[in-house]
Amino acid sequence: MRRSSISDFVKFNSMSAGNFSLDYLVISGGGGGGAADTAGGGGGGGYLSGTKIANKSFTVTIGAGGAGGVLSVDGEMGQNGVSSVFDAVSPDGGGGGGTNDAAGRSGGSGGGGGRGLFAGGSGTASQGNDGGDGGPLAGSGNASAGGGGGASAVGDDGVSGTGGDGGAGTASSITGSSVTRGGGGGGGSFAGTAGVGGAGGGGDGRNTDATGYPGTVNTGGGGGGTGLNPTLNGSGGAGGSGVVILRYPSSASFIIGGGLVASTVTDGTEKVTTFTAGTGTVTVA
Repeated sequence: MRRSSISDFVKFNSMSAGNFSLDYLVISGGGGGGAADTAGGGGGGGYLSGTKIANKSFTVTIGAGGAGGVLSVDGEMGQNGVSSVFDAVSPDGGGGGGTNDAAGRSGGSGGGGGRGLFAGGSGTASQGNDGGDGGPLAGSGNASAGGGGGASAVGDDGVSGTGGDGGAGTASSITGSSVTRGGGGGGGSFAGTAGVGGAGGGGDGRNTDATGYPGTVNTGGGGGGTGLNPTLNGSGGAGGSGVVILRYPSSASFIIGGGLVASTVTDGTEKVTTFTAGTGTVTVA
């Protein structure tokens, strides 16, 4: 009688789990930009990718972007993005941008710090990077804020009169073509030059204008910070929502729960399923 080997055990468990491996990309919602006369950009959503054996069923959730801060007497910080979920993989949402005399929030990538040399928020290791620090208080028209961190680079610090650019996101070819996602939002400047959003969906900051630009939907990009004239009203840009993308053999298929919005295409000998909204259970057919 033949004894079962370790390789047989691994093979059996692989078959019971779904009998195929898949590549995944999970990005959480980006952080919202802060709102004030000089506010930081939001950090990009946490970014994780890898390969694993498909479980028979698993949960997918697409994290929303964080709300931008709303202008008030002292301004308001941006909110952190919401974590996306694929099975046990769940990166942190991006950190919200800081506001007048306040540090950025920490998250997957950290939000930019507000004016007055306040620090950018910390990014989570292996998911993103720190936000840039706010610039000095050098008189009217010279204050600036830091850019939000991105998946592959820190946000730039604000300097006198110029908001920091958002950190760049990370490129992935999981869909069959290279796409960059997870960029940080640009920092605001009171009356100088606003920071530019990082490559990968980060929203631009503003200077003496109404509202920061939002992060791009389904990229986890951070929202841009404001640099408002006190006579105007506005808010920081909202963070972009996250995304979950799975690549797997074309012979496999999923039953996707009704609470999820998803699309599937074939690329050569493999399928690519992209989840863009909602939450629900996915089962191997």
